[in-house]
Amino acid sequence: MNQYIALTSNDSATPALFVDTTVPLEILLDAATYRLRAVTQVLENLALRGEISSDAVVLNDFALLCSIPLRDGCDLLDVIGRRMDVPSI
Repeated sequence: MNQYIALTSNDSATPALFVDTTVPLEILLDAATYRLRAVTQVLENLALRGEISSDAVVLNDFALLCSIPLRDGCDLLDVIGRRMDVPSI
């Protein structure tokens, strides 16, 4: 595994954001948890609202806003999974 892996949420052919795969697992897990909990909190708050009326553009922007930290969190969990899948000696 490379030391730096580009986040899949990068929106260009030349990525600018990377995960350092060599940092301790607890730091990777904290970063993933932070992103997933942030999106979860936003979505739970929306679910508790009575009525939400928005046009398609606003809903599209909101979906994009939520998808970026979700992808980042999944990328971090993927690195954790790869690191934990070390063959036993």
